[in-house]
Amino acid sequence: QVQLVESGGGLVQAGGSLRLSCAASGIVSINKDMGWYRQAPGKQRELVATVLSDGNTNYTDSVKGRFTISRDNAKNTVYLQMNSLKPEDTGVYYCNVVVYRTYSLPLTLWGQGTQVTVSS
Repeated sequence: QVQLVESGGGLVQAGGSLRLSCAASGIVSINKDMGWYRQAPGKQRELVATVLSDGNTNYTDSVKGRFTISRDNAKNTVYLQMNSLKPEDTGVYYCNVVVYRTYSLPLTLWGQGTQVTVSS
């Protein structure tokens, strides 16, 4: 069974740090992109950061220089280190994995979401 399990959310004061983790189970393919999205109350879900199967990373402008995405292929896990957190970083953070398969369309997976709340 394919599953994404997230952890690491919580409540933190502005300027603080949190580290999110997302462990993927049941995925054999190493050819996959991994990333994090977030959704603030009343807003659409937005991309935060991605790390591609080739190791390249992308960040939304608002988190550049503060967040770092990384992956451990041996553990099938993606991390998001969040530093210098701001109240506007508050939201539910979702892990996203896109698995590229040889004879099928890509498979997109979502985690259950983890709440991040940054107080001012």
